Amino acid sequence: MNPARDFAELVAIGRIVKPQGRRGEVAVESYSDRPDRFPSLRAAYVADPDGRARPVAVTSCWPHKGRFVLKLEGVDTIDEAERYRGLELRIGEEDLAPLPAGSYYHHQLRGLHVVDPEGAAVGDVADVLTGAGEAPVLVVRGGEVETLIPLAEAFVKVVDLERGRLVAVRPEAAVAQG
Repeated sequence: MNPARDFAELVAIGRIVKPQGRRGEVAVESYSDRPDRFPSLRAAYVADPDGRARPVAVTSCWPHKGRFVLKLEGVDTIDEAERYRGLELRIGEEDLAPLPAGSYYHHQLRGLHVVDPEGAAVGDVADVLTGAGEAPVLVVRGGEVETLIPLAEAFVKVVDLERGRLVAVRPEAAVAQG
């Protein structure tokens, strides 16, 4: 692992919520929708007190009550584990599993400039919401206006990661056309 990584450029995969057990284990809330992410995790990064990426080695992992318990190398007491409470675990983008064509990680979509099919600016993707319906929803902010666009084929027509651009039909336009 490269200890000189920029923490802000790494991908968040979970948050350490508390010490777990007496031997320095930590309970982690997963941000990942891949169930195999944590059992196969061997290394990650946390932020040091100055906000720089600090590598941590994972020696073991097991599921526990909807979370994962990790044993981090060199963390052997409850007090040592307590220092990790609230820290995000991150990995490099190169450690992410490839996705099928037409699928994207949420961090890849954030910041994309959104235009409608005629080329008019809608705004930039500020966030991706999940859990409310069948498809995730893009939160697009442009000036004082916030537009919610379902991440579904009926609305999102083009995702161009190389150019930082997304073409989407505004939901009100989709209703008017229908």
